[in-house]
Amino acid sequence: MAERAGSTLRPGGGRVRGPVDVPRLAAFEVLKAVRVDDAYANLVLPAVIAHFNLEARDAAFTTELASGTLRWRGTYDAVLSACVDRPLSKVEAKVLDALRLGTHQLLAMRVPTHAAISTTVDLVRATGNQGAAGFANAVLRKVAAHDLDAWVARVAPDPTSLRYPEVALSHPAWVVDELRKAVGPDQLLALLAADNVAPEVTLVARPGRATREELPGEPTPYSPYGVTLTGGSPAAVPAVAEGRAGVQDEGSQLVALALARAEVPAEGSDGDGGRWVDLCAGPGGKAALLAALAAERGASLLAVERAPHRARLVARSLADLRGTGGFAGIVVADGRRPPLTPGTADRVLVDAPCTGLGALRRRPESRWRRRPDDLLELVLLQRALLASAVDLLRPGGVVVYATCSPVLAETSGVVTSLLENRSDVVLEDVGALLPEVPDAAGPLPGTLQLWPHRHGTDAMFVALLRRSP
Repeated sequence: MAERAGSTLRPGGGRVRGPVDVPRLAAFEVLKAVRVDDAYANLVLPAVIAHFNLEARDAAFTTELASGTLRWRGTYDAVLSACVDRPLSKVEAKVLDALRLGTHQLLAMRVPTHAAISTTVDLVRATGNQGAAGFANAVLRKVAAHDLDAWVARVAPDPTSLRYPEVALSHPAWVVDELRKAVGPDQLLALLAADNVAPEVTLVARPGRATREELPGEPTPYSPYGVTLTGGSPAAVPAVAEGRAGVQDEGSQLVALALARAEVPAEGSDGDGGRWVDLCAGPGGKAALLAALAAERGASLLAVERAPHRARLVARSLADLRGTGGFAGIVVADGRRPPLTPGTADRVLVDAPCTGLGALRRRPESRWRRRPDDLLELVLLQRALLASAVDLLRPGGVVVYATCSPVLAETSGVVTSLLENRSDVVLEDVGALLPEVPDAAGPLPGTLQLWPHRHGTDAMFVALLRRSP
């Protein structure tokens, strides 16, 4: 493992003094970015690894250390609380970050005890002070006294208690409660366990631009366009580098496929293949697949995205499709009030902003970032976006409403609210469009709910609604 003495330049400026293990410092910087800047670890990690110029072995260590620490934070905080003589809220935030990193090494990585403790103490000393280093040393020696199973048995001894999933499987109590309502008590622990397994990288071949056969990996079981990458970097795959393929979870591929497979009557269509709209297009993965599918039908996709920086990501994702006829352009606008003519769209996708509690395996920090109070604001936004999408549809047109959350308020609650308030919309069976996906009945008849523990995808919810005359 690489180590540098003297001063080391940190990504945000400034230096650390004294000996410090650079891969561990890199993981520390990722945790800081997540905590201070609300960054996503999977987006920050490549930049931090590049800043410290880590080789493959050290980069893998940093990735596991940062991601694993974020994923198991709830468990480690329960352990640390038993080893600290004060509430964790009274521990300096950067010292607590280091203690969590040290605890992950002690309880979940094959790092010798002395190395885990000494390098963490060095990290605290280099980024904090000598007193904090002594405190960290004492705490981590207490952590090292037991293995993970023994600690869980000590801090959550009753497997039938409500606290057990929170501690043993590292989810906040309110998230456990919402997921229990969505999946049921019998499958709750399996779902929480699946949230703690880092997902494999899935690629998508954009139809008409690439074929699945030219992508390295195993074909995905449900999407005809996906493969599970068996090794290496996606950026090293020529089709990905050229924009003809991309990285996309299989569940997201199925959302786009459902919209493309829905029957839409030709009468009244504007153009040969019709007008398709992605109402919340950022960062562009689903839009790129939809535009490729639209091009094959002689249709065109218009992407709508409110945030300018996310609109730029959409433009990057769809750059290869410019001039193909399948991509009509990008509009930077609020999907609740898009500057589009009502009643002119054949197909609309609403991949709504949500709590993201269905994608915790790839974004583990979301479970600690979200709060119960976020739900109401998100649900109101989701209802408004879905109503706006219906207004864009011509009679006979369809909208797919999707969330990467299984929380009932964001899924069946939003769809039910629309159906109760509009007489010109009917809910259709989206499962019939994806017959290859088993055991995926959603909370409302006709809706579909994917699960990481059943399907190996993010927990995507999908509903298909049609505007009647």
